[in-house]
Amino acid sequence: MLSRNCSLPPATVRVIDESPLNNEPEHFISTSTYDSSIPIAIDFGTCSVKAGYVNKADPAFNFPTRLTRFRDRKMSRTMTFIGNDTNLDYAVRSQSKTPFDGPFVTNWEYAEDILEYTFKHLGVTANHGISNPLIMTEKLATLQSQRANWYQLLFETFNTSNVSFGIDNVFAFYANTDKHSSGLVFGLNNQDTNVIPIIDGKPVLTDTKRINWGGSQSVGYLSDLMTLKYPYFPTKLTEFQYETLYKDYCYVSPDYAKELEDILSLEQLEKKDIVVEAPFTEIMQPEKTEEELRIQAEKRKENGRRLQEQAKQKRIEKMVEKQEEWEYYSQLKEQFVDQSKKQIQSILENAGFDDERDFKKYLYNLEKSLKRAQAAELSESLEGDEEEEEEDENANKFELLEVPDDQLDEEQIKEKRKQRLMKANYDARQRAKEEKLKAKQEAEELRIKEEQWRATDLSGWIRSKRKALDELLQKRKEKIKTREDMKDRKSQASQNRMKSLATLAEDNLKTGTKRTRQQATIDNDPNDTFGADDEDWMVYNDIFQNTETLDELIEEDYRDIVEIEKELLEFDSNFTMEDTVDAQYDWRNSTLHLFLRGPRPFDSENSHEQHQMHMNIERPRVPEILFQPRMGGCDQAGIIELSETMLLKKFGSKPSKLSDQAEAMAKNVWITGGHAQLPGLKTRIVKEFTSFLPNDAKFSVNISKHPSLDAWKGMAKFSSDDADFKSSLISKKEYEEYGPEYIKEHRLGNTGYYE
Repeated sequence: MLSRNCSLPPATVRVIDESPLNNEPEHFISTSTYDSSIPIAIDFGTCSVKAGYVNKADPAFNFPTRLTRFRDRKMSRTMTFIGNDTNLDYAVRSQSKTPFDGPFVTNWEYAEDILEYTFKHLGVTANHGISNPLIMTEKLATLQSQRANWYQLLFETFNTSNVSFGIDNVFAFYANTDKHSSGLVFGLNNQDTNVIPIIDGKPVLTDTKRINWGGSQSVGYLSDLMTLKYPYFPTKLTEFQYETLYKDYCYVSPDYAKELEDILSLEQLEKKDIVVEAPFTEIMQPEKTEEELRIQAEKRKENGRRLQEQAKQKRIEKMVEKQEEWEYYSQLKEQFVDQSKKQIQSILENAGFDDERDFKKYLYNLEKSLKRAQAAELSESLEGDEEEEEEDENANKFELLEVPDDQLDEEQIKEKRKQRLMKANYDARQRAKEEKLKAKQEAEELRIKEEQWRATDLSGWIRSKRKALDELLQKRKEKIKTREDMKDRKSQASQNRMKSLATLAEDNLKTGTKRTRQQATIDNDPNDTFGADDEDWMVYNDIFQNTETLDELIEEDYRDIVEIEKELLEFDSNFTMEDTVDAQYDWRNSTLHLFLRGPRPFDSENSHEQHQMHMNIERPRVPEILFQPRMGGCDQAGIIELSETMLLKKFGSKPSKLSDQAEAMAKNVWITGGHAQLPGLKTRIVKEFTSFLPNDAKFSVNISKHPSLDAWKGMAKFSSDDADFKSSLISKKEYEEYGPEYIKEHRLGNTGYYE
């Protein structure tokens, strides 16, 4: 039972809408300012494309790597939407796709369209090809087949003059340092995470490590967690909405294990529980006036009264029929006196019975059904108020009961039988009324006696009540355990129930009629006839009635417990609300409720609360996989474990003393990539480095203001170094001469190495 009494203020609810549509398509750079000598840098990532001329501080375009081919049937045209233009319409956006499958480009037709879109918006006039030198990013340890396809696309499709490729995370490091800097790069990308040691400006690729976990996997993991947490959530969130939840509300915990210890406490949930609501359309019922509500209530009351009268009339008619049938068969039974068995059998066969046993069984069941119907009618009559009973007494004169049957016609005889039945019900009702009055008097006497006892011996009265309460609680606990055990087919209670079921079935077969025993079952086994007769299935009713009775007994015990607790709360100063049985089921004490619904009660009738999700444990859990990949099912080491190995066990270092190279790397640690904007990430890395580095070791952890743009800025910076940039370019002539496997070595590329 959830108490609605809550002293906390209303929770802050954050609505997670879809991203708004764009009002205008992507702008174009004027072709009049086009200069074919300025290099173009393109960071073609799995999440977004950043492109622009390197003589600018920032990329001219930054759009998602998505494409949609939309068929307009009215115009009979197929239109292509790319990047931000996919947000011009909901239908277009919902169909958008990426050319990537994981970290690899698999749809090169899409990649070609995206590049063409990029060049056109940059204002490139490619009459005889693209004359601008191109510099593009690629993943760490890119497959040769991927680079060969890029060469083919750029040189053969776009007729590019010169192209250079380099590692995105190394470009990002270079954007924030100088040419010959040493350091350690954490490349937190969309599809993977890289830990790259750099010495004298060159990546040491032989000691570089990659974790197969990135921002995309984190968003998918959050989606899986929330789906498992709310399996019956009324709406389905989109990938964009889960990405919003991850970016806006997830954070890196400084001590994940310690935070889990008390994150589900009321105090911590009040600080860290985030309530998000999925957008939905609330159906508002029109408000009715008081007069309309009154008329509607009167109509419902009148309809209910009419239906009750009809049902009552039908029950009375059925009781009369059963009464007549019982009287008829009772007279038939009297004819068996002084009759031979052969004559009795003949009478029974004419009446539709197999034998005398079958007749007695039918008569017994008929009498039992009649008594049950009379008891139900009596119970309903007792529920009426005193005025209705007085009217009923005045209406029931029963004048035909004293008249002999020979003085009545057929209709009057039927009415007489009905009055006889009603007279019996009336008498039974009067007896029940007297018994009820007597019970009421006894209860009043018991109450007065108990009040006197409480007034004279309060401590003794309290001890007695507490003892009775403990006994009731114990009985209720045992009954609840029995009910739960009956749900487990392997429990002792379930085994006993199956034994009872088998025993009842066996007894039913033994006591069955001759007609029942001769019937065969579906498998044509004449020895197994259980189920051939409808009455055999009453065995299951006996079993299931026990379960229903158990629920009724548990509810009855609960009512008795509540009554005793009310008295103890009033008269026992040592008995508080915390001692009541309801306190055990308070939402504040339910870990499951705190996990699902946060530090406030839940109203299942509230449409807004039905569409709300609570993020608590998930907030630090999803980013923690960067440090403990096993939590996400990734059998790899985390970024801190990889860093510790590089700095303390390689490059000539020892656990007690860092080498000069390792010390230089520790002093220049950079976090980069679009996944690097998590709150608390830098603080956690500083804390972990402090724990494993020697006491006298100095280190510095850095992160730029916009880490997702670092790779593009690094390319722009690299292109300004004429010597290095020109030596890294591959011309179309070299491509045609050496083939797509040819690549030039440079200090920021996948073929760069440290000597």
